[in-house]
Amino acid sequence: MKYHPDRNPNNKEAEEKFKELKEAYEVLEDKEKRAAYDRFGHSWSEQQSMNHAYSSSGGFADAFGDIFGDIFGSSGMRGSDNSRNRGADLKYKLDITLEQASTGFDTEINIPGWNICGNCKGKRVREGSSIKKCRSCNGNGSIRIQQGFFSVQQTCGVCQGNGEEITDPCLGCKGVGRVRCNKTLQVSVPIGVDNGMRIRLSGNGDIGINGGDPGDLYVEIHIKPHKIFKRDGDDLHCELTIPFTCAALGGSIQVPTLNGKAEISIPEGTQSGKTFRLKGKGIRNVRSSHYGDLYCHVAVEIPVKLKDDQKNILRQFEQSLKDGGGHHSPQSKSWTDRVKEFFS
Repeated sequence: MKYHPDRNPNNKEAEEKFKELKEAYEVLEDKEKRAAYDRFGHSWSEQQSMNHAYSSSGGFADAFGDIFGDIFGSSGMRGSDNSRNRGADLKYKLDITLEQASTGFDTEINIPGWNICGNCKGKRVREGSSIKKCRSCNGNGSIRIQQGFFSVQQTCGVCQGNGEEITDPCLGCKGVGRVRCNKTLQVSVPIGVDNGMRIRLSGNGDIGINGGDPGDLYVEIHIKPHKIFKRDGDDLHCELTIPFTCAALGGSIQVPTLNGKAEISIPEGTQSGKTFRLKGKGIRNVRSSHYGDLYCHVAVEIPVKLKDDQKNILRQFEQSLKDGGGHHSPQSKSWTDRVKEFFS
């Protein structure tokens, strides 16, 4: 009773020593607490209170059972459910064109994966045989190794933690319960799907192990680059190249859209960089009936490798502008004014 609080009032060191001795006595006297101490060390009391707090709802075991099962073995947690593993999710890259994205379509894809073994129907053993309890761990999935005063629980190396032993495995799947295969699936690509979007096919991933749920298949959309259009959300952009004569004199020109052709009126004096907007000529939104717009960005084409007579005509035209026979574009006049101001 050397460290009892009654004999050592206001002595924090003695109080801590007394708590340690009390804890050690409780561990030695109680088999369950001794087992908890072997598993968790000094934090055994915290683990006990946590287990008690969550035991009524099962939330703790459901959320973290697999984690603790891996660290401390399956005993006392989720039991044999640890051997039922959910199948892996699969990812498939689907390359499509911009036209296909704008209209939507159905297609078939072939993917490699797993399927239930046809010989044993997933039972993993030959007909007439059964799966036995692992003799090494007695079906617990883990074994305890004594290391001095402490003992460490490790995954059983014979059954790999599932607590089962197969002495007569199925020859078709070698005791796995599933075999490699190629699956053909139907995929519906919605209208307006965008680059990087994923289509989830629930339950079409790899099948589970030991009766576990199958995973999912995610089809990831990749839209190929288009020769004419660039996509920005639901809008489309394209470069509209026009002759310099059309830009100067005006006229009309046909432009391509995803649904055919459209005509744009080019006003006189149109400059490079001007943008024409064609409302509703973009792509339909994947989540609504709204259509984006098509933006045509003008690029005035300057002729090259002119003949002598053509050059003379242009020189005469240039001289006529200098003589006041026409007006330069606002951009050119503004630039000239800025240069004069800079040198003044």
